[in-house]
Amino acid sequence: MTVAPPKSALPPLSPDLIARFASIVGDKYAVTDADELAPYLTEERNLFHGRSPLVLRPASTAEVSAICRLATEHRIALVPQGGNTGLVGGQTPHNGEVVVSMRRMDKIREVDTASNTMTVEAGAVLQTIQQRAGEVDRFFPLSLGAEGSCTIGGNLSTNAGGTGALAFGVARDMALGLEVVLADGRILNGLSKLKKDNTGYDLRNLFIGAEGTLGIITAAVLKLFPKPRAVATAFVGLTSPADALKLLAISQAEAAGSLTSFELLAGICVDICVRHGPDVRDPFGKRHPWYVLMEISSSRDDAAATLEAILRRGMADGTVEDAVIAASLQQRAAFWKLREVIPMAQKPEGGSIKHDISVPVAAVPAFIAEADAAVMKLIPGARPVAFGHLGDGNIHYNVSQPVTGMATQEFLGRWHDVNAMVFAVALRMGGSISAEHGIGVLKRDDLPRVKDGTAIDVMRGIKALLDPLGIMNPGKVL
Repeated sequence: MTVAPPKSALPPLSPDLIARFASIVGDKYAVTDADELAPYLTEERNLFHGRSPLVLRPASTAEVSAICRLATEHRIALVPQGGNTGLVGGQTPHNGEVVVSMRRMDKIREVDTASNTMTVEAGAVLQTIQQRAGEVDRFFPLSLGAEGSCTIGGNLSTNAGGTGALAFGVARDMALGLEVVLADGRILNGLSKLKKDNTGYDLRNLFIGAEGTLGIITAAVLKLFPKPRAVATAFVGLTSPADALKLLAISQAEAAGSLTSFELLAGICVDICVRHGPDVRDPFGKRHPWYVLMEISSSRDDAAATLEAILRRGMADGTVEDAVIAASLQQRAAFWKLREVIPMAQKPEGGSIKHDISVPVAAVPAFIAEADAAVMKLIPGARPVAFGHLGDGNIHYNVSQPVTGMATQEFLGRWHDVNAMVFAVALRMGGSISAEHGIGVLKRDDLPRVKDGTAIDVMRGIKALLDPLGIMNPGKVL
């Protein structure tokens, strides 16, 4: 599968301009060597291969501002980049743009336990933020498979979701304020800790989810939450997604806001993880068609009792076939590892056509049934690998190639056909083609077909206002 890079008429970068850009950050932090550039030009799934003459690694907001001023002066395109863990090509320089890597801007500027906030720079790694919150007896709930390397700036720029969205929302819901450098170098200082502020338009939310096309996020004020006193985790075997939906209803009735994760996994997910994942074991002796990984987090010591009550109800009415409750931190980690290694375990299975869709929660079982039937009719032998966040309707609907009879490149050549089929099912059910990964380049050409025309016009108008020269991450999203 190949994705055509966005076309660009921007001028090439002259040696003189390279030197001027380098003088802003210092020669040590201006990367021009081909071998050193390479890690910034590709991404994990190997779908996109970029090119760039220069990667700049600023250490301060002032340096980012100077970079943007110089770029505007000479109409040089910029691509902001965090941990380079994005999945839709938004962080890749497709046409020789200058990459602005935010990884050096990784300071935690302030932790305020009275207001339950943490002010961090955009290059702070998500896991570091989680750990720092824990050190002050607080909790930062954004959690992703890439949390050991992704950065908060990238999380906010893509409005990342993750496994905690059911209880805490997505990245947008966890930020109170932003500091952003605009295309012309002006600094928008919105690092507010206020939960209530009705002084005009909500500019913060313009930049969250904008994928660096409107400005470069340099810092953020994040919400912190009380650290749970008790966490109980279970791996549950079920017959169908419909039964998983019934279990979700039971869980929400019993646990209310203490239900913090509810992950749905098709049986094939466990199969491939056990087959290919390092140190991964099936929690059960018997294979089940579907599984749920669920977690209760409580400020009191009642998490285990609540979880047991949920499972008893589920077993009593036949919703749950079997369940295992984690008896230790090690077992809990093993359950989550099985969930997190699914993308890695898919790779040895051959080509994989991936989707990040959302539908209303009640429609998830119907979506999976219709999408499965459509995909297997289109490509006989194709293997749907569905998993994701059932509690908020976000399903990663991946399709692995047939075991026999079709070469990988032939299968990946059907990428757009499969996309069209899956997207059509999701949209018919009132869903979205992008739940938490963003648009980037991968879904850019699909957006005008699925988004309200007036909304697209407004988005283009905002882009033209804030980035009239089109230098901020050009060719992405729009």
